[in-house]
Amino acid sequence: MSKKLTIGMFGFGVVGQGLYDIIKTKKLNLEIKKFVIKNAGKTRSLPAELFSTDANDILNDPEINTVVELIDDADAAFEITKKALSSGKNVVSANKKMIATHLQELTALQQQHGTSLLYEGAVCGSIPIIRNLEEYYDNELLHSVSGIFNGSSNYILSKIFNENQSYDAALKKAQELGFAETDPILDVGGYDPKFKLTIVASHAYGLFVNPDQILNLGIDKLENADIRYAKEKNLKIKLIPLAKEVNNSEVVLYVLPKFISKDSILFNVENENNGVLVKAAFADEQFFFGKGAGGHPTGSAVLSDITALRYDYRYEYKKHLDAQELRYTTNVDIKVYFRYTDENILENIEFKNISERFYGEDYKYVIGHVNLQEIIDKRELINQPGYFLAEIA
Repeated sequence: MSKKLTIGMFGFGVVGQGLYDIIKTKKLNLEIKKFVIKNAGKTRSLPAELFSTDANDILNDPEINTVVELIDDADAAFEITKKALSSGKNVVSANKKMIATHLQELTALQQQHGTSLLYEGAVCGSIPIIRNLEEYYDNELLHSVSGIFNGSSNYILSKIFNENQSYDAALKKAQELGFAETDPILDVGGYDPKFKLTIVASHAYGLFVNPDQILNLGIDKLENADIRYAKEKNLKIKLIPLAKEVNNSEVVLYVLPKFISKDSILFNVENENNGVLVKAAFADEQFFFGKGAGGHPTGSAVLSDITALRYDYRYEYKKHLDAQELRYTTNVDIKVYFRYTDENILENIEFKNISERFYGEDYKYVIGHVNLQEIIDKRELINQPGYFLAEIA
């Protein structure tokens, strides 16, 4: 028998409303007792007595046994989650930055207090990748996990390559549709997929890595020259996070734009959709595809976590038991395309080799191998206007 959940929900935005829309169509053994929101004056579709601006109305209510956290502020979300777990309440969250930044501490809190934190909705919207890594791949050796984790940047790139829109026009349209924020750097700069990659790597490889240590370069410096190069080679550019075991003891993590050929299953993942590609030693290659954003897709993932709590489901973090066998490394060579303006920059970036050079009237590029740590060390130099770096398969 499932147990009754009495829920306190923080936030009632796009995902919160989407979640509520789904819940009211179901006959589930749960009740939402209170919503805590930031803007008390905003008109709501539910009775006013359900809403409060005081977090303690949820956190200090002994009848509420489950907290659903759906706010944007990562610092506030962490304080809410920490207090809830410590006071015996289970938590469902969709805040990828909060979870990625504090996952080790949050895991310890769960073990200490016998509570459960679930966060399927924080990674790739409706795609159940965390549960699959926890359950299906729990005893599997994973060669790599990669894909398209950010719907905003993928929408922009789809419009550029499929409809010949400019980067600026595609970004503006993404903002109009609500796929990208007014300040879109979290998405197009690769930060959002980096937070998701951090969480995925923890469940895939048993690693706790501070996201600040992981390289992320985005598509915000993309220019017509790079698009023209890709089209001439019958390639597309996608923003790809990668977790990959490079030997029996090390795992590499990074987020980079990447030139993708038609042979890749990611080539046809378009618009706001996400795709996760898992390569395993025994299960071989598997692909997960679905909506990566939106109130109802993400809400469905959140609801899946809520309903799992009715049966006392917890992440077991099985891969962490063997975590001493693996460590995070940045000592790996990557083949890259690097477009630049100032010839002197090549004297400041140590390429292992350069296999191709191009000098045009309006731009120049080189193709060659460079160490990941070198890119990290020279990130500020590389990631400035006039320069663009992307991985080549």
